[in-house]
Amino acid sequence: MENTTTTYEKIGGDAAVGKLCDRFYELMDTVPQFKELRAMHPESLQGSRDKLYMFLSGWFGGPDLFVEKFGHPRLRARHMPFAIGTQERDQWVACMVLAMEDVGIEESIRAKLLENFFNTADFMRNKEG
Repeated sequence: MENTTTTYEKIGGDAAVGKLCDRFYELMDTVPQFKELRAMHPESLQGSRDKLYMFLSGWFGGPDLFVEKFGHPRLRARHMPFAIGTQERDQWVACMVLAMEDVGIEESIRAKLLENFFNTADFMRNKEG
């Protein structure tokens, strides 16, 4: 029988996805290196955190919570209102790397996720620079 363990299961399921999202937004909110990224978000980060949590749940192979609530993610279309260049992409990715490290996601899983996160974040770019 083929092993079909999902990333969601490998990292610890719902609790791990929640911790990752909490840490990501905590870092974004408190680390000066991410100030431009933080400025793109509303004062309260709870809604953004909840949407990332729902999205990552399904993206990691767990319950497809975002699709159930909002329909297809249409990531690029949903991010078009925001000016996203290389600086914003790099801040998002760096924040996620720190969050993954801080919550203890295994290095081999982090490496694969980093590749996927970078590619997705790069696809969100909609401005020069």
